[in-house]
Amino acid sequence: MRALISTYYKDGIENLCRFLADRGVEIISTGGTYKFLKDKGIPVIEIKEITGFEEILDGRVKTLHPNIHGGILAIRDNKEHMETIKQKGIGTIDFVIVNLYPFFEKVQEDLSFEEKVEFIDIGGPSMLRAAAKNFKDVVVLCDYRDYDKVMEEIERDGNVSYNTRKYLAGKVFNLTSAYDAAISNFLLDNPYPEYLSISYKKEAELRYGENPHQTAAFYVKTEGSGAMKDFEKLGGKELSYNNIKDMDVAWKVVCEFDEVACCAVKHNTPCGVAVGKDSYEAFLKTFECDPVSIFGGIVALNSRVDKRTAEKMVEIFLEVIIAPEYDDDALEVLKAKKNLRIIKAKVKPQDKYEMVSVDGGILVQSVDNKLVDEIKVVTERQPTEEEIEEMLFGMKVVKYVKSNAIVVVKDKRAVGIAGGQVNRIWAACQALERGKGAAVLVSDAFFPFSDVVEEAAKHNIRAIMQPGGSLRDQDSIDACNKYGISMVFTGVRHFKH
Repeated sequence: MRALISTYYKDGIENLCRFLADRGVEIISTGGTYKFLKDKGIPVIEIKEITGFEEILDGRVKTLHPNIHGGILAIRDNKEHMETIKQKGIGTIDFVIVNLYPFFEKVQEDLSFEEKVEFIDIGGPSMLRAAAKNFKDVVVLCDYRDYDKVMEEIERDGNVSYNTRKYLAGKVFNLTSAYDAAISNFLLDNPYPEYLSISYKKEAELRYGENPHQTAAFYVKTEGSGAMKDFEKLGGKELSYNNIKDMDVAWKVVCEFDEVACCAVKHNTPCGVAVGKDSYEAFLKTFECDPVSIFGGIVALNSRVDKRTAEKMVEIFLEVIIAPEYDDDALEVLKAKKNLRIIKAKVKPQDKYEMVSVDGGILVQSVDNKLVDEIKVVTERQPTEEEIEEMLFGMKVVKYVKSNAIVVVKDKRAVGIAGGQVNRIWAACQALERGKGAAVLVSDAFFPFSDVVEEAAKHNIRAIMQPGGSLRDQDSIDACNKYGISMVFTGVRHFKH
């Protein structure tokens, strides 16, 4: 029996090759792997002795040869196949152990386009795919974590079972499809190609999904960076499906602000957002927005957490805290809560496009990264500079609240947040009831009726910001003029369904 070994990463390869060689398996290898095995004292044949051909084109061509692929692809119980390779002097290859050039990693490095292209593996995927197609006769390994399983089966049974071979072949096509997808995305640079090839790698299996009866896993993209890919967990229990979803929203909200900002999220919706002169004030103001809903929630800060802030945070039950930095004494306080997940965020949100699955398909769109087109005052009363600042604060929050979204603001605090209603007036009533004393109201969409203005007037709202664009804009403008409310159009709608 013969094994063909060609690995960029050498994890576990010495142990596996010794195991095979001790059982009479002839080892064939290429370039760097050949030298590695020879230096370890493992009997190994260089690939050119099998192909009769030197490596050429800087190593681009070394395994693309009939003596290699014929030995891999020959079906052992096909008489014609076996007679053909015998006539051609081709020996069978029974194990193919290959890992690929690290395109996933290198495409993210500060390399030139031409340098990145050189990390596109050709021979490796070709050998893996050939062996995977012929898995009934060839054991194919593309992941060092499977070496022990194969050795255990050979040690126990003298062979590798059909089911294991089939599983290993499936892993190959899973890898090569993701590898090709990453290359395709790199070369096309097109968010909406003819075929949507997505390259993600499993980061963790989760205990369950949105509900305990649902299974789930967490995948991260193989290309580029991302806030939910590159964070570091400093303490607490493992993250759940809902934790990660909520962290994503909370972190995106606080990253909208240049000022020190805090956001509390519950059930994937902000329940409190505020800015302050420091983390302590921002958290305190956020807590005061909704002291009930924040219980059991996720809190994000876009600034360093100090001990004083940490001590305030642990007074209530929180699932997750996410921030870019923590003082050492703050970490001591937070880690005393053994179940509290403490997350260090390393980058701001990076994605340019987002996806939503529907039954049988996926919707892809660009990320909502715009706030306003213009600030157009359409009423007799002009808003004050302070009111405009309050309205822009509210619009940054509105972007992350489910439609119909209404946010009422007081002193850079989102004191009333309501969304997810099928009727805008219902959301307005809820937000205004929760945010008593607020002077500013912000909406994610236009007002087709004057009812929201009428309700806002009852709660002494002094300024409203909305996109504008309804056929009946004038009705709302007239109502604002009637009650002395200023209204500003932005020209940008922020639906979040």
